Amino acid sequence: MTVSASSSAYFRDVLETIPGYQPGRKIEGPGGRSVKLSSNESPYGPLPSVLDAVSAAATQLNRYPDTWAAELTAALAERFEVPEDHLALGAGSVGVLQQLLAATAEPGVQVAYAWRSFEAYPLLADLSGAASVRVPLRAETHDLDALAESITDQTRMVLVCNPNNPTGTAVREEALTAFLDRVPEHVLVVLDEAYREYVRDPQVPDGRTLYPDRPNVAVLRTFSKAYGLAALRVGFLIGHPHVATAVRKTMVPFAVNHVAQAAALASLAAEEELLERVAHTVKERQRVREALLADNWNVPPTEANFVWLRLGPHTLDFAAACEAAGVAVRPFADEGVRISIGTPEENDAMLAVAHSYPRRNRD
Repeated sequence: MTVSASSSAYFRDVLETIPGYQPGRKIEGPGGRSVKLSSNESPYGPLPSVLDAVSAAATQLNRYPDTWAAELTAALAERFEVPEDHLALGAGSVGVLQQLLAATAEPGVQVAYAWRSFEAYPLLADLSGAASVRVPLRAETHDLDALAESITDQTRMVLVCNPNNPTGTAVREEALTAFLDRVPEHVLVVLDEAYREYVRDPQVPDGRTLYPDRPNVAVLRTFSKAYGLAALRVGFLIGHPHVATAVRKTMVPFAVNHVAQAAALASLAAEEELLERVAHTVKERQRVREALLADNWNVPPTEANFVWLRLGPHTLDFAAACEAAGVAVRPFADEGVRISIGTPEENDAMLAVAHSYPRRNRD
């Protein structure tokens, strides 16, 4: 069958400019070694209690889930000490962000964010019909003054990824509070805190302490990283009722499936054990960064579960060197490489590549 050129006429023009999302790769190197440090996943498998909950939930796969996740919402409200009507759920924090954009964005409005930041921001903003306003990083972190100055009457939303993906840097409370004070009421500020559990700098604020007195501030969180449920897609928003209600309206029915809800509930119940794993990752993060610094790499301070190497034109070459050793990292061409923190053995495999990489190409 011959397909005519007009067969694509029913697609939106914006699709021609949007690349598909590129997930972190998994590769196989010499001797079958496969070290995946490309997706910021937890290196630890599910806890036994979580697996038990998943197994029990799997017996009910013939039934639709509770679309509003009432039990999980109640547990989150108790855990984070917020009213239930301040919560909304979605398929991962990126799913909640898509719901937010469906509620706020349209042609003629703007969405502002730092760049580089989470690579899904431009994809989702462009699909929503809004115009992206990308504000360059300064010293590998958000330039909040420039971000505030980018706001216009057309700005509908500002995204602040804290800690920032992929650089791992974080903005501190004094600077963030001053920024929020400058944002007009017609702009929704979304604090994307997907890596909040890994933060150890006491000056980096928890968005929950900032949003209560600010009706135009909301916080995104996820079970994908610290809670180790990346495969199940559970994210949530904390915000004022008018924001949470709008997000619930734009959720695809049953977006958070029954198994995911059960796993998230079990994870909250086992949070103390899970956070012990986070502490191990933070310890490894420090070891990895110190080893790279000792090897004369320039590594910005990180509050997430990854480190960032700005390599410019050498980015893809370094990623290829890692791949040859069976180590997958996340390159951003002509910018840098994001390297997730894995197990000590996985991290050592990456450090061996970094140690042998030509010094003249390191920055």
